[in-house]
Amino acid sequence: MNRKRIIQQNYFKLSGISLFVGLLSSFLATILRFITEKTEHKVFEFISGTNPYLFIIFPTIGITIIYFLRKYAFKGRKNKGITEIYNTLDRRKDHLPLFKIPSHFLNGFLTVIFGGSSGIEVSTVVATATIGNEVYKKNFSAKLYKRELICAASAAGVAILFSSPLAGLLFGIEVISRKFKKTILISCMASTLVASLFIYSFGEGPIISNYLIDWQWKSIPFFLIISCLAGILAVGFTLLVIYTKTFFGNINNNFIRVNLGAISVGLLIFYFPVLFGDSYHGLNEVLNSESISIGYLLLLILLKPLASSLTLGAGGDGGVFAPSIIAGAYLGLSIAIFCKSILGMDISPINYALIGAGSALSAAIYAPFTAIIIICNITPNGYTLFIPLIVCCLLSKFFANKLLPYNVYTYDMYKENLKKSIA
Repeated sequence: MNRKRIIQQNYFKLSGISLFVGLLSSFLATILRFITEKTEHKVFEFISGTNPYLFIIFPTIGITIIYFLRKYAFKGRKNKGITEIYNTLDRRKDHLPLFKIPSHFLNGFLTVIFGGSSGIEVSTVVATATIGNEVYKKNFSAKLYKRELICAASAAGVAILFSSPLAGLLFGIEVISRKFKKTILISCMASTLVASLFIYSFGEGPIISNYLIDWQWKSIPFFLIISCLAGILAVGFTLLVIYTKTFFGNINNNFIRVNLGAISVGLLIFYFPVLFGDSYHGLNEVLNSESISIGYLLLLILLKPLASSLTLGAGGDGGVFAPSIIAGAYLGLSIAIFCKSILGMDISPINYALIGAGSALSAAIYAPFTAIIIICNITPNGYTLFIPLIVCCLLSKFFANKLLPYNVYTYDMYKENLKKSIA
């Protein structure tokens, strides 16, 4: 009876501290999302209305600022994305240093607003995870709850970014924890409860404004094709990011490394402005266009991962979240246009775009259930596609896992384990 009471007290304490972690994380994520979206939009309008050639140099400006911040403000310490969280969780004595909060916040913000073709999702996740780690270090909860508080913080951050507490909850369990425990569920539920209050009070509208039309059974074969192609796309993107980071990491001259990557991104954005920043605005533009060719979409499918890889290789902050959603949506849209123009099918292209977005995200982060809920929440009535999304996200993840035993987040750990096994 005494032991049961102690366990209940620990659960109660964990719930309370998770609410606090959720409050801090939601506050940080809300500010980062708001100022990034508003500033990115203003910068894009300014360049478009002033001189489009500025698209070429703006990514260089942003990544150069990030370089000097890292060198002087953060004393040369690098950001390694979600891998940092995994290393912290797997090595209990290691902690996420406090500088990760301002570092990822500023670097993610600067990367996107200056056109770096990435998103703020990974920056938000690592910054909020650091909040959870810091609270854990203050000994407010039992020593064994480090994983719980880090998961709770990350869950709140993702909930804010996609205006979905359920997406945040699943992300904390499926992507960060990678294992299910009762205490993980308690902590993530508590933090996302706070996040839901922020969403209700300050939440933005859905990322895509288009409404979906009920899907048709005749589309199922094409949905399955999209999910398999999305799995291939995600694996290709993962390998491209790894190769690009390795290539740029071998360039010793910092000036060459930053400018080679950033100017390349700038040139891509100059010719394809929809690649600017996280590219959600570009996706809306493409979805609402009445004259988009398959050839143009095929170029975007290839160029979005390339631009994102170059951004990360040059030193920008970010990850595969937004690029996977964007490239996958273009993949689905290209299949839809093929079905309409070549096969004469009466279908809704937005449905195909979201199937592609969800499948690519699922295969990129190896988290099908998180991807399903995120995609259902990026449009006003996204749950219309809930059933085909379940099938396609599970299939694309399975397919990607067969092609590649690790994703971009776990590659560093995979490489480290490989070295140990060889030694």
